[in-house]
Amino acid sequence: MSVASRYRQAWEGFWREAPKEPGEVFWDADPKVTAALHLALFEPYLLDPELALVDLGCGNATQTRYLAERFPRVVGADLSAAALDHARRADPAGQAGYRELDATDRGAAEALHAELGDANVYVRGVLHQCEPADRQPLVDGIAALAGERGRVFLVEPAEAARPVLGALAQSPSGPPPKLAPVFRHGIAPGEVADAAVPVHLRDAGLVVLASGELPLFTTESTADGTRIELPSRWLVAARSI
Repeated sequence: MSVASRYRQAWEGFWREAPKEPGEVFWDADPKVTAALHLALFEPYLLDPELALVDLGCGNATQTRYLAERFPRVVGADLSAAALDHARRADPAGQAGYRELDATDRGAAEALHAELGDANVYVRGVLHQCEPADRQPLVDGIAALAGERGRVFLVEPAEAARPVLGALAQSPSGPPPKLAPVFRHGIAPGEVADAAVPVHLRDAGLVVLASGELPLFTTESTADGTRIELPSRWLVAARSI
């Protein structure tokens, strides 16, 4: 079952109900603790910073708008039209462009590549939402967007994040308010083995240039006020070194 057939409706429902205010979605953290940290790791590996940058799985585009202040052309791409409605409303000046895209559809990814040329690609927490059979097609789509000269920054919750999320979901008081809608709409994160991610990249013809670990900040806190952070792993990849 493809991402489009299973998840599009779930994401549409989620984003139609999502608050418009910044920081009200579980993963909608301030760019200062998300994209800014990721860019510090990504930028040294960019072959050409003037290439278009695609924020794949942009959601309401909080990170996209931050990226658009730092790169000449940024496109936020998402499976959900409702998410892109949020993104456009939050960006009345049109800092970035927005595109509805199922990146598991290789033809759709290649069509966007034909329009933009080789692109640098930023992907935060998308792979773990896919069914296992859709993960390689997604990474193949990412590779199609990058082409020969683009670089890919991929960050995903680590295996160690699953017990953290599980404990939150099974709390006696129920999941935290910002996490509850994720489960209610059937888009609870799946588990991607840490070792599987570089294999997906390799099978898409990409070479891992760098990797590491970093906390993935959320907008939710525990009952004692502690900000919830998820362990994550990041990789930079490209067609060739």
